[in-house]
Amino acid sequence: MSAVTAGKFVLTKNTRGDALGRYVYGRSYLENPHAVEIDPVELRLSARTYETVRLNGVFGALRDAGPDTWGRRVIEKRTGQARLGELDYLLESPDDRAGALGFGLNKVPPAPRRKFNRTLDLEKLQRLADALVKDELPDDPEAPQVQDLLLLGTSMGGERPKAVVQDDDGLWVAKFNRADDRWNNTRVEHAMLRLARECGITTAESRVEPVGGKDVLLIKRFDREKTQKGYARSRMVSGLTILRADEASARNWSYVILVEELRRIVADARGDARELFRRVCFNALISNLDDHPRNHAVIAREKDWKLSPAYDLTPSPVVAQERRDLAMDCGDQGRYAN
Repeated sequence: MSAVTAGKFVLTKNTRGDALGRYVYGRSYLENPHAVEIDPVELRLSARTYETVRLNGVFGALRDAGPDTWGRRVIEKRTGQARLGELDYLLESPDDRAGALGFGLNKVPPAPRRKFNRTLDLEKLQRLADALVKDELPDDPEAPQVQDLLLLGTSMGGERPKAVVQDDDGLWVAKFNRADDRWNNTRVEHAMLRLARECGITTAESRVEPVGGKDVLLIKRFDREKTQKGYARSRMVSGLTILRADEASARNWSYVILVEELRRIVADARGDARELFRRVCFNALISNLDDHPRNHAVIAREKDWKLSPAYDLTPSPVVAQERRDLAMDCGDQGRYAN
């Protein structure tokens, strides 16, 4: 199915000078029999105009589709600007972003990206990522090495160096090791995903590719399905958006609240609640203290939402033996896993 324009987002300021975001679904989109909501929490399918002053005026579902720490670093280096506005980050992001949303300044949707890096390009991508991490790239945004940053992409979340690559089976997120890693992160994360599957947890498919004496972790994208005409996309909304929470404050980070919200959103509430509980237990057992809400998500290919496969399962290198705290509240004793 080809892209359609779902609605219009406007970012302005209110009378107090605070960022104010407004979103409205397009009339033609609402009349489309295949129309679906882009966010089951804040942006339900409706003719009303939605407003928010949270998150600098950017709705959670739009934030989820934008670049995270690594992607913003790539964009800033490529454009030669130290800091851009939230809309600029969305518009500067290529079409490899998580989920099904795209962004443009016109009513006509931007043309979808047709070409992706091949897995054969991993060694070049690793060198680019290393140079950016070490701040060894020139400051001139027109320099060939800086222009090559387009190959890395920008839109997959997280802080670690990564890129989207393609092989005959589909699209993969390539995650690279860093020189300052305390251990081989790619093999450790791959092992945790395999271990989780052995424990009955639904996880993203993964494999490790040795490249130039280093290991690269490939994680198959569960929000893209290869078809004869390209890639069918699934909508994707993070746990952070479901909780109406902010990355800067962990006040509303709670598995207890998350599972209650899931019951209102997903088609199989009982099954997804059981799956989430297994993941809480697994995170505690492997000392995954990075289980923040952006590392949980729901996806929808058509109308119904469901819990996404587990991803970003990484143990913490230093954990006290007598106490283990997760990133999110998991019971009456807060973050304490007991």
